[in-house]
Order: sequence, then structure tokens, then C-alpha cells
Amino acid sequence: MRLNNAWGLGMAQSIVRNIDEAIKVSLRLLVTRHGNSMGEEVRQILSAAAIENPDQPKKLGTWFATVFASEGLKKSIEEHRGLIANPANCG
Repeated sequence: MRLNNAWGLGMAQSIVRNIDEAIKVSLRLLVTRHGNSMGEEVRQILSAAAIENPDQPKKLGTWFATVFASEGLKKSIEEHRGLIANPANCG
């Protein structure tokens, strides 16, 4: 039985050899933190890398979400759209 992904394409299997030990340790930590299997974690990493467009910079909120994803939040952060930012008074 052949499974299809979201684009209707067949799913492939890959083997990666000679992975640095530090990378393997980091992957195991991510697996534990995210509660995924190793295969699922690697699929998510590869999917994110494959759809990333280097010509289009990430938006600031996306960057923050990526950097602080492992920290977790106790509540949602409010959005403040349309507000005027006042410069800081340093004198």
C-alpha cells in the first residue's frame, strides 16, 4: 500500500548515514521535548526546511515563535495592531 502526502505525492523513505553524535543527542532531546517519535521529528524538520523560502525573510512573530517554541506560554500573547509606537525618552 502506497501512502500519499498532502500534495498527492508518494511518501519516500530515506536513510541518513554518518550523523554527528552531537546532532543525534540534540534530536533525541527534541523528540523527548516534543513527545514525537524520531521519525516524526525528522519529518517535521525536513518539511520545515523544504518549504522555507530563503528569498523571503521570516516575519518577526514567526521568528519569535520559532526561537521560543520550547519555552511554552501560560496564556496567549495579545496582538496590538494599529497602535502608535512612541520613541523612548533617554534624556
